[in-house]
Amino acid sequence: MTGAPQGLLTFAAIDADAALAAALATSRAGILAEIAASKLKGRGGAGFPTGVKWNLAAAAKGEVKFVVCNADEGEPGTFKDRVILSEVPDLVFAGMTIGGVAIGARRGILYLRGEYLYLRSPLEAVLARRRQRGLLGEGIGGGDIAFDIEIRMGSGAYVCGEETALIESLEGHRGEPRNRPPFPVDTGYFGRPTIVNNVETFACAAAIMAKGAAWFAAIGTERSTGPKLFSVSGDCARPGVYEFPMGITVAGLLAAVGGEGAKAVEVGGASGRCVPAAEFDRTICFEDASTGGSVIVFGPERDMLHVAKNFMEFFVEESCGQCAPCREGNAKILEGIEMLEQGRCSARYLSELETLGEVMQCASKCGLGQSSPNAFLSIVHHFRDEIMGRTASRSS
Repeated sequence: MTGAPQGLLTFAAIDADAALAAALATSRAGILAEIAASKLKGRGGAGFPTGVKWNLAAAAKGEVKFVVCNADEGEPGTFKDRVILSEVPDLVFAGMTIGGVAIGARRGILYLRGEYLYLRSPLEAVLARRRQRGLLGEGIGGGDIAFDIEIRMGSGAYVCGEETALIESLEGHRGEPRNRPPFPVDTGYFGRPTIVNNVETFACAAAIMAKGAAWFAAIGTERSTGPKLFSVSGDCARPGVYEFPMGITVAGLLAAVGGEGAKAVEVGGASGRCVPAAEFDRTICFEDASTGGSVIVFGPERDMLHVAKNFMEFFVEESCGQCAPCREGNAKILEGIEMLEQGRCSARYLSELETLGEVMQCASKCGLGQSSPNAFLSIVHHFRDEIMGRTASRSS
């Protein structure tokens, strides 16, 4: 399978109607077994097994359950979900419907990023056509299954990409993460069992039902199956949305996008990790360099301290402020980076900032605070000579 800067190679070849028909022709247990056998993991970045999540929600007690599609896509450098919703929305809606059938839900919600308002009208038109064709609403496929989907707009908060903060937003509250447990599969939207999956995950679920779990599991690695979409940006000749099998090396991706000679690659967006040129043989998959889809290429002239500052400014702005490790920690790390720029940060204080980042990874309440120090820590680790060397020259 090769990458392409435009066009969704695998998804474009999948018949959404055939995927839904295959799901309707089997039992709920059959759908759950197929998704589990595919070893599909969530494409939003966390990599939680989709089959496990759906099975837990299916087994949860309650007559009312919900399916939520996370289309908030707020990670810097990520734009592949926008392309999926533009090019193959039927596949996403079919995947949501399949998820609804599997867990016994009658209602689905697409939580659409506020900046993607321009997509709402065409997506509503797709939903209307699906209702007219008997693919949504009452009596789907001529049977007794009922499931419908509505679109709700996000408010622009990065933290709402976290599933419990997203649910809080849907309920009309301030977007703040909840304590877990309980988890959404037991106590989600308005206290009901809820599955929350990424746009690409639902599209993959439909593809699996159309072509089979064995087909999907044969692509990628043993622990990271299937094809993956990557949003590639930065210092490369051919930025865009690419499709590769999970497990491609960083070097292989760079060759395809015209990024040879790069100094580093940020895998996973602002919350990801910086991979230096010496480690371009690493593989992009859940067991190595994991990503929800963002790949940012940095050329040889890039100032890596400036890169770290840019990311930390973003997290200081986007922290919900609910927990002290994230609220205070991001601000202190940004302050330390500014001290480095001014030649006022000692090696000892830099070490203390690294310790702070490691504490944040363990003590923060949600994924935002747990991952926000990642880029800073990896940049300091791999480019310490560049950072401290420049500081020393400014201090002399």
